[in-house]
Amino acid sequence: MDEVIASDNEDPAMELPAALPPEIEEGNIEYKLKLVNPSESRVEHLVTQMKWRLEEGEGEAIYEIGVEDNGLLVGLTNEELTASLNTLNRMASRLGATTSILRERIVETEGAECQRKALEILVRKVPENQEFIDLKLAVLGNVDAGKSTLLGVLTQGELDNGRGRARLNLFRHLHEIQTGRTSCISHEILGFNSQGEIVNYSDSKTVEEICEHSTKLITLIDLAGHHKYLKTTIFGLTGYCPDFAMLVVSANTGMAGTTREHLGFALALGVPVFVVITKIDMCRRFMIERTVSQLEKILKSPGCNRVPLRIKSEDDAMTAAANFNSERITPIFTISSVTGKNTDLLTKFLNVLPSMKNVTEREKLSQDNTEFQIDTQFTVPGVDSVLGGHISRGSIKEGDNLHLGPLEDGSFKEVKVKTVHRNRVPCRLIQAGQAATVALTEKHRNILRRGMVLVSPESTFNNFVCRTFEASIYLLYHTHQISRGFETTVHVGNVCQICKVEIIKDKESVKTNEKAHVTFRFMKQPEFIRPGSRLLFRQGTTKGMGEVMKVHALKEEIQNVAHLDTGQNDISGAYVQDTEMDEIPQTRPVDNIGRVDSPHR
Repeated sequence: MDEVIASDNEDPAMELPAALPPEIEEGNIEYKLKLVNPSESRVEHLVTQMKWRLEEGEGEAIYEIGVEDNGLLVGLTNEELTASLNTLNRMASRLGATTSILRERIVETEGAECQRKALEILVRKVPENQEFIDLKLAVLGNVDAGKSTLLGVLTQGELDNGRGRARLNLFRHLHEIQTGRTSCISHEILGFNSQGEIVNYSDSKTVEEICEHSTKLITLIDLAGHHKYLKTTIFGLTGYCPDFAMLVVSANTGMAGTTREHLGFALALGVPVFVVITKIDMCRRFMIERTVSQLEKILKSPGCNRVPLRIKSEDDAMTAAANFNSERITPIFTISSVTGKNTDLLTKFLNVLPSMKNVTEREKLSQDNTEFQIDTQFTVPGVDSVLGGHISRGSIKEGDNLHLGPLEDGSFKEVKVKTVHRNRVPCRLIQAGQAATVALTEKHRNILRRGMVLVSPESTFNNFVCRTFEASIYLLYHTHQISRGFETTVHVGNVCQICKVEIIKDKESVKTNEKAHVTFRFMKQPEFIRPGSRLLFRQGTTKGMGEVMKVHALKEEIQNVAHLDTGQNDISGAYVQDTEMDEIPQTRPVDNIGRVDSPHR
């Protein structure tokens, strides 16, 4: 383990603030006035406390040395500081953790004979069930804002030439290289070692080597910015379940195009957002200030209700990262991918950025029955079926027998797992919250589609397969109003399908900024949906969000149809549509709002 050594170099940019907020029991931040020669029983207590803080931070904890519980910076002498650091290193070594200094501050006290310092130290330990601390970061922003270029600079360590050279390695298709516009979802990884250094920048580092030498790995999900690919962008937010979102704004255009929409979708899904303003090298100072002011005004508005924080120094970056999970702050970075200005502030922020997941909830999900959401199918020579996606519950290992579905009739098919890969590297086990690829032993390409799931045979998966479901919605925008018969594209997790509004409870219609309880019906085939899932729906200029409240299981609908069919000849309502879904005309009248096109026509 690397020893922590106090630095005598005074760097105002890395100093701690004059005072900190009072310590709280929850979270991964611990205040210690001093740790000088504690007894063995005291060390045992301190180690247990450090273990708790590491669990709260998903493998990361921040220790403030020389700080009282109320946040007052008292500072320590050099002798006390050395003894405290030795104790902290001893505690960390007991747990197999590493330590590194983030910031220091010289505390001015009246009448003091010697200089006193306070330190902020990052303690990092990879959880036992993981190879590294893993976070997912979605990158949003308007077309030509510089998203792919920024990711190229971060992952490759080479600045852009001003014409998009840094982004070439991120593109997956020829037309993306020719136009310079991302049209599909691409993934890149950014690895940090125990000292906060980026692993990617070493010579000829392969993906396997980056994963092997990293204690913290951030998966960067590059999403499309053009309005034409808005469906793909929304799917990236709903299907991949990112921990954070980075909104990229061009300094010379401001909040233009799809920027506001992307911000609104992230806030609607409850994804924490920070903002990066790029291309400051090609703008004058007043233009940059105008863009930042415009952004701050939007973030402070009642719809966002966020506290913008301009990041001007490493001290600001550390403070924002440490408090990102406890306050409604939105950090704002101003950087240049050509000159490299302030890119170091962004990387230091990402290094300290804590996980937002609840540890207890994650462990509970890992012990649940398996549920793997499929969003991509890969063609690999010599391999039958390779599925990419996100495991939301349980775990998967080689040789597991699972069920694949739902098929067009709502049924599931038995399959067997051949191999499991994560971050392009073979692994023995994947658990809840991780993105991975799963190879099956047989070919299933004729039935595979986005939105299907792999589930455990012992789970009650049939209870969540439905054609109709109830949701509590909030209509963000519509030109007039929506009523029964309205058709819209609904996104729920990895599911994306046209739905029809069948019932609006206690209302005739829903207008902009109104809430309602509605019943949706999938127009093409049944889907796997869990109550409590967040949903987004859109159709043209229509936009809304909501939450799934109740699922009408397909097996119950079929039983009800059979019961009604034997008891009476006149069958009406939703059950007729279940049995005659294939005979329904493809051109459907829509009440009060004209007609809406559906992709399945």
